[in-house]
Amino acid sequence: MSSKCIMVQGTSSSAGKSVLVAALCRIFSKRGYQVAPFKSQNMSLNSFTTHENREIAVAQVLQAEAAGIRPSYHMNPILLKPKEDFTSQVIVHGRPAGNMNFQEYQTGFRETALKAIKESLDYLKERYDIIVIEGAGSPAEINMRGRDLANMEIAHLADADVILVADIDRGGVFASIAGTLMLLDERDRSRIKGVVINKFRGNLDILMPGIERIEEITGVPVLGVLPYDESLKLPEEDSASLAERKYRGRGDVKIGVMRLPRISNFTDIDPLEYEEDVAVRLIEAGDSLDGLDAIIIPGTRNTISDLMYLRENGFADEIRDLSREIPVFGICGGFQMLGRRIIDEGLQESKLGSVDGLNLLDCKTTFTGDGKIISQSAGEITGAGLFSGLAGETVEGYELHEGTTVLGDVKPFLKVKRGFGNTYTMGFDGAADGNVAGTYFHGIFHNFRFRRYFTNILRERKGLEKLDYVDDHFDASRRFSIDRLAEIVEENMDLSIIEDIIEGD
Repeated sequence: MSSKCIMVQGTSSSAGKSVLVAALCRIFSKRGYQVAPFKSQNMSLNSFTTHENREIAVAQVLQAEAAGIRPSYHMNPILLKPKEDFTSQVIVHGRPAGNMNFQEYQTGFRETALKAIKESLDYLKERYDIIVIEGAGSPAEINMRGRDLANMEIAHLADADVILVADIDRGGVFASIAGTLMLLDERDRSRIKGVVINKFRGNLDILMPGIERIEEITGVPVLGVLPYDESLKLPEEDSASLAERKYRGRGDVKIGVMRLPRISNFTDIDPLEYEEDVAVRLIEAGDSLDGLDAIIIPGTRNTISDLMYLRENGFADEIRDLSREIPVFGICGGFQMLGRRIIDEGLQESKLGSVDGLNLLDCKTTFTGDGKIISQSAGEITGAGLFSGLAGETVEGYELHEGTTVLGDVKPFLKVKRGFGNTYTMGFDGAADGNVAGTYFHGIFHNFRFRRYFTNILRERKGLEKLDYVDDHFDASRRFSIDRLAEIVEENMDLSIIEDIIEGD
């Protein structure tokens, strides 16, 4: 069969586009089709390194997993990572192309971006039966239609029919459906073949009169109403979703995660809430650090600015004091903050230039402008600091960092077996000293034995019994959530229109 393209757009951001794409990838891959996800342009600070050592958004990683294939940079050819001053780092085919503001991107780079999008779409079409495309935001942003690189322009480019998703949990679902369709011109509107109402809680019978009426008004069928299922645990795409993210708040072991203003790759911490007895708390300005058994400083899109945030809110001194009593662990930008000095003479990170770090690890980080390290990585735990009991254990992760770090009188955390670590050539990653440790490896807590060892240290200090190294509930929950998501869509959505598109000539 020739490749078929189906596109999922939304009436708004966070309507459920990403998860519906993942569900469709799972459903049709289980039916024997070769399926691939695609998002032409994504704006997200949650990213991942593919096997090609290229950077893409985590949403496309989840969708590729649902399709049963390895993620590729062709599934997300343009990634925008917001920085300060209304600029974004522009990632093209998984590699940085520079920092640009909106005007620079649209006037000077749009054609380059469109060329990359076309190239990746053609690549996938040559290799897969079905391409399930995710839009961005809403297609009804009429001020942006002439510059669109994510919604209807891509639908026409791919010759894709569109399913429109609307979030009922926000309220005003029928107005959002009707308004979206009304604001599209006839050429764009003709692409939309059905509507899906998402995140429904309640009695469907009460909703039915509204569904019948919206179908009369718009002439577009409602293909299904998807229930809100809180049992699903899937990675979030961007930091805006953290406002609604509810980590397990109860447990004898309390881990505080600093919710930095420019937090990135916060999916690093997701596996921790699957550890028995562990409660994860996101720490914001005004929150107390009292009662915590460990602190994690996660990744950030701007290390220096977020370090200043910790200082301005009194967290820096508190973290230093608490490090004498409890573990403090930094990931990527969080690791850089733990050192003595961050050197930024070229003002890559901020206008502040070079600043002192938290001085918890004897190391210095320098932003040289030499390029970004993007790598799938593996390393052997050295046994320094808290991790003597894991010496020789291999962990895997991925690297996405621009700074390089030189150690002083402190031992490295990992001996790098694949990837780069602290510098391009030294072969070591991170540092560990007493209660304090850090690493450039995103995904470190996705390593079950490492995660269980870390939380067992906290259990032991609380007088709790240590747990065995069996039953990785995080991986099991992820697999369950993908399968359950597909089941929900199959049970509650009429797939016949999509089937007709796939089977048609």
